[in-house]
Amino acid sequence: MPEQLTKHPGVTLEVLRSAGAQCAEGVPQVILTSCPAERFCKLPGGEICVFGLDDASKMTQITSTEWRALLPSALPESPSTSESFMSEALLSGGLGLLAGVAIGLAVSHLRRRPH
Repeated sequence: MPEQLTKHPGVTLEVLRSAGAQCAEGVPQVILTSCPAERFCKLPGGEICVFGLDDASKMTQITSTEWRALLPSALPESPSTSESFMSEALLSGGLGLLAGVAIGLAVSHLRRRPH
């Protein structure tokens, strides 16, 4: 019987209940005996244990090796160091150019003022 991982375990339990599952009702756990009672559902066709992200480490059917294999695909790609450096350099250069123009305009305005 499966363990399920979801971002919204409460909603998942409600959906299962709406389909006739007995969830968190203290029914006997025949196969998923280590499932927390509040996350356990029994259906006519079997049992389901619903885990939220905070409880993922308590799952028993996924090994640490399998979690590690999933991790690289779950992380967003970060820009390389050279790309990051280049974007920071362009931003700094652009800000420096704008500051230089602003200072130049201010100085030319002060010079044109009659004394």
